[in-house]
Amino acid sequence: MSAATPTAVPANADRLAPLPLLAIFNLSFGFLGIQFGWGLQMANMSAIYQYLGASEGQLPILWLAAPLTGLIVQPIIGYYSDRTWTRLGRRRPYFLCGALLASAALVAMPNSSTLWMAAGLLWVLDASVNISMEPFRAFVGDLLPPKQRKSGFAMQSMFIGFGAVVSQLMPLFMSRVLGVSGTTAGSHIPRSVELSFYIGAVVFLGAVLYTIVTTKEHPPAGGQSAASEASHGALGTVGAIFGGVLEMPRTMRRLAVVQFFTWLGLFCLWIYFTPAIAQTIFHGKPGSPEYENGVEWGGFCFSIYSFVAFGFAFVLLAVANRFSARAIHAVCLCCGALGLISVGWWENQYGLIVSMVGVGIAWASILSMPYALLANCIPPTRMGYFMGVFNFFIVLPQIVASTLLGPVVNHFVQGRPMPVVMAGGVSLLFAAAALAFVREDTPATNAA
Repeated sequence: MSAATPTAVPANADRLAPLPLLAIFNLSFGFLGIQFGWGLQMANMSAIYQYLGASEGQLPILWLAAPLTGLIVQPIIGYYSDRTWTRLGRRRPYFLCGALLASAALVAMPNSSTLWMAAGLLWVLDASVNISMEPFRAFVGDLLPPKQRKSGFAMQSMFIGFGAVVSQLMPLFMSRVLGVSGTTAGSHIPRSVELSFYIGAVVFLGAVLYTIVTTKEHPPAGGQSAASEASHGALGTVGAIFGGVLEMPRTMRRLAVVQFFTWLGLFCLWIYFTPAIAQTIFHGKPGSPEYENGVEWGGFCFSIYSFVAFGFAFVLLAVANRFSARAIHAVCLCCGALGLISVGWWENQYGLIVSMVGVGIAWASILSMPYALLANCIPPTRMGYFMGVFNFFIVLPQIVASTLLGPVVNHFVQGRPMPVVMAGGVSLLFAAAALAFVREDTPATNAA
């Protein structure tokens, strides 16, 4: 890849012409594949770890790969994608590299024979997903004018919801409809999960290739040699990447608080929901038929909230131009908080469907409204970089969760994961309250 000017965006970035709906569809379609791979991971990794011998207390630290790779990879990819121009474009080379690596990791994951092999592959998978995902966020800011960005991120939310629904239902469909049974050689990972990961590898790569082929990027406004960019030196580049955190615009700093509490709550859900319901509602232990039923129902519940997010994305598209992103997001976060808190109220698995409706409404908004607020308050010349830095406030709460939730479960709630899931709902309420301090500014009015 060759570097262009650090302001490698269209000269008329603030006067981009509105795009037709089909073009927004095309530039967002790759997220279907990204979320297919992400959804398989979210719904199945805790169970895969436990099939390979992990205890509930070990799960958070084993999930540490996700936040750490995001913390490191996304700002670096954002920084360099802002400065890249090749025959394939600016963001698209990163889409492609990430998709190839992630697809390989998806194929390898269900063949893990040891716990640490699975943990290592999760690091590879998360890094690869982040390489693809971060430039997709900046892609919307690159190609859509400010008034269409809420619609663009809502379209991404729709594909994320659809990809997650299909991926999370896939193991259940394999076992209950197609009759796939048995486990992989050398481990206790169900064959239905193995085949689902193989399908996910194909979908991930295919969806990203569709966006690469159907969407063109704007050439940079000027030229600058790669040697000129390299003259900063390695230390200068690292300083520019991570030192820019101090330059965050005002709205971005306030959104960071919202993101912190939002993703702390989500990580409580992703780590502990499946073990919680397998233990409290299905009364199973890892390796028992009851526990496997709980795992399958956990994947079904994840597909429910993803399906609701898919459907609610259409609602967001309809209301995006009538209400502020801040108001929409606050209401949706409250719905998600009620959904997570209510998980502990039910005595049978069917009540969980009601809880997942609230979570799905919140998830649709989490995937779109914060990015719409952010894209309109940051300079277009640094769109990729600030989108990557914004990820700090997604992964930092996940690191907190990964390091602290294990001791909390072991020492304060007697090994019971359900209270942690409910605490995630309280965290979403804090996020909704923090939105009161966020203003919908533009780059010109959003100085520190």
